Amino acid sequence: MYFAALLARTEDGWEASDTELDDVETLTDLADLAREAAVDDDTVVAFIEQEDAWFGVIRVDGEDDPRVFLSNAAAAAKSSYGAMLTDELLGREEDDAADDLDSLDLDGTEDGEPDPDDNNDHDHAPDDTLDAVNGSDGPPRGPLGDAALLADLGVSEQELLALDGDALGTIADSLGCTEVLEAVR
Repeated sequence: MYFAALLARTEDGWEASDTELDDVETLTDLADLAREAAVDDDTVVAFIEQEDAWFGVIRVDGEDDPRVFLSNAAAAAKSSYGAMLTDELLGREEDDAADDLDSLDLDGTEDGEPDPDDNNDHDHAPDDTLDAVNGSDGPPRGPLGDAALLADLGVSEQELLALDGDALGTIADSLGCTEVLEAVR
């Protein structure tokens, strides 16, 4: 289950809105959605969270390129919205990611090779498939992106990297907009 919200900075503080991601297929779509919520081209921060497995923060300042941070890229890559963001951060095209998944041998054997379980050979690690996904071309098993994207708003890089649990609530506390975020949760 996803939770997504947009926080638009205004003269009077922050305005929050719950947002549907049904029509969002790319980071550009998400940035356009954020710009629509902006007041006078001011900062908009988009939050995406998937049941405490990972969270993402996307910051849009006017027409500047969006800045993105993911708490756990490997976990995010397993979901549609997270995969969209990890692919963007890794500079991968959508077709590249699909090709990588198609090329994986998900049962752990090469074509024509016997299944190692048939020989009772259990020398391979149980997460060989994860290693293939998280190899040099896959997303890292930790944070990815611009961890300093909220530094000027009161959340330092170190603080963002250390967040777990209710990360979005902690970020909202630092930004001074807990009540407006909770109103859309």
